[in-house]
Amino acid sequence: MTFPRLLRRSSFQACLLTGAVFALSSCVSTPGPQVAGSGRCSDAALGWATGQPADEATLKRLSRESGAGLVNPIGPKTVVKHDTRDDRLRVYIDADNRITAVRCE
Repeated sequence: MTFPRLLRRSSFQACLLTGAVFALSSCVSTPGPQVAGSGRCSDAALGWATGQPADEATLKRLSRESGAGLVNPIGPKTVVKHDTRDDRLRVYIDADNRITAVRCE
C-alpha cells in the first residue's frame, strides 16, 4: 500500500520540479544590459573617482566614461576571483562607502 502513495508523491515532486525549470528558463532568456561603444574598459581617465562616494550617480558616470560593459563594485570584505575581462570595471569601495581604486580587470 505504501508503493502507490510513494509513486503519487514522486509524480507531484516531478511536476513541481518541471514547473520550477520552466520558470527559471524564462528568466535566463531576458537580454542583458545594453552597452554603448565597444564594451572595452579603459580606466586611464578615471582617477577623479578616488575618494568620491560610491553612489548610483558616480557608478553610472564611471560606466559611461570607462566604456565598460560591466561595473563590478567590490566592498571591503568581498572576495575577488583574479580572472581578467576586457569589458569589466572593478570599483573598490571602503567601509565608509568611498571609492579607493578603479581598475579595468
